[in-house]
Amino acid sequence: MKGLLQRVRGARVEVAGEVVGAVDQGLLVLVAVEPEDTRASADKLLNKLLNYRVFSDAEGKMNLSLTDVGGGLLLVSQFTLAADTKNGLRPSFSTAAPPALGEELFDYLLGKAKQVHGTVASGRFGADMQVHLVNDGPVTFLLQT
Repeated sequence: MKGLLQRVRGARVEVAGEVVGAVDQGLLVLVAVEPEDTRASADKLLNKLLNYRVFSDAEGKMNLSLTDVGGGLLLVSQFTLAADTKNGLRPSFSTAAPPALGEELFDYLLGKAKQVHGTVASGRFGADMQVHLVNDGPVTFLLQT
């Protein structure tokens, strides 16, 4: 499972002009599910998302996590993040999970996040989404389980 974590000052996701998910300060995470992923993969990714230290402390060092700062978590499914781009000039999506598995594990990740963290929002699985964000820093990390 991959999560492209972006520290944001604010982010929102729209589907057909309607805002379906939004957060203020926090993390926007684009999530890709791969065929070998399981619920354990989702649990591991969630632990990293909540505890990865990407926010500045009083001395300006990245020592605080999303949990520490009480920021929002916006999860957006993005199967293209799992693409194989090693060969040629066209991505292959054979490395992405089938849609049913992708949706199951994304929904599981979202549900677990809502159980343990205060502000959690999401895009809509499989929809054509427009993602708006103000990347803070910019700070972006690719997390893999």
